[in-house]
Amino acid sequence: MAVQQVFPLSCAVQHYAWGKMGSNSEVARLLASSDPQARISEDKPYAELWMGSHPRGDAKILDNRISQKTLGQWIAENQDCLGSKVKDTFNGKLPFLFKVLSVETALSIQAHPNKELAEKLHLQAPQHYPDANHKPEMAIALTSFQGLCGFRPIEEIVTFLTKVPEFRFLIGDTAATQLKQSMNSDSQSVASALQSCFSHLMKSEKKVVVEQLNLLVKRISQQDCVECMACSDNTVRAGLTPKFIDVPTLCEMLSYIPSKDRLFLPTRSLEDPYLSIYDPPVPDFTVMRMEVPGSITEYKVLAVDSASIVLVVQGRVTASSPTAQTPIPLQRGGVLFIGANESVSLKLTAPDDLLMFRACCLL
Repeated sequence: MAVQQVFPLSCAVQHYAWGKMGSNSEVARLLASSDPQARISEDKPYAELWMGSHPRGDAKILDNRISQKTLGQWIAENQDCLGSKVKDTFNGKLPFLFKVLSVETALSIQAHPNKELAEKLHLQAPQHYPDANHKPEMAIALTSFQGLCGFRPIEEIVTFLTKVPEFRFLIGDTAATQLKQSMNSDSQSVASALQSCFSHLMKSEKKVVVEQLNLLVKRISQQDCVECMACSDNTVRAGLTPKFIDVPTLCEMLSYIPSKDRLFLPTRSLEDPYLSIYDPPVPDFTVMRMEVPGSITEYKVLAVDSASIVLVVQGRVTASSPTAQTPIPLQRGGVLFIGANESVSLKLTAPDDLLMFRACCLL
């Protein structure tokens, strides 16, 4: 009998403090929709849904006919399911972690090293860099989101340093002057000046950051501070909720991207808040958005030479495949694993439109 290559998953939830609380979180709502027995705690943050085989959140297999209990265990014994190129390139491991994020407050700033640097950092300080893999990411919005990636034009940063004294205090006069003088210099001088500004901000003591944020909040609440409007919403929010005051609040004056429907974060860059469903791709990694009108009763998920994970965001279907012994019912929040070179037939069981996302690795 052929090994079953298609099966449903129960996926891990991460309760990071920055996540939305209880049923306000899309992560919690997806969980509750997919599992009627799930109990959502309204006083607990539901930050991330992890769909994959990560050791800290290995998805459970929801089919008692399969002897392995988790996706990671099953892949270890069925590596051909990854696809021949993926198996060889990534040493028999699933090379992506598919997530849903539901973000209430700013995440901490994160560095995204490339593969070479990640391996070096992992060897030097495994307690801080437990993973030797690189971390490129792609954010795809389920709702509008704002993100920080890279740096603003130098002219804008210099304007903030001139007109926002609290920001300049944390950067320091020397670094601020260096950045202003670099405006007419070569790219290396600009990069060096930016590094100095960013380092000063990131190394600021939390007590000092809180003091300056409180001063900024008080000042912009008492006057029409036009030059601060780009950052005032997050700053005021942070000032009113000291628990979440952090350096990222001020990083909006260094880095800002308005609402987008998608955002790519390459390695060796910095990132901050986004509300998204995401997978970490370089060009070989793919997230497919699949929309099927409710008037269409059947839809086929085509085979690719890669393992896939599919998330149902809207609609109801039953999934069938050549190796699945019985049809698999899926509804909003349902997650399906599909082995490489395996096609899946979906039959819509409700008149609602169907919306799904599929993550895979196309080498």
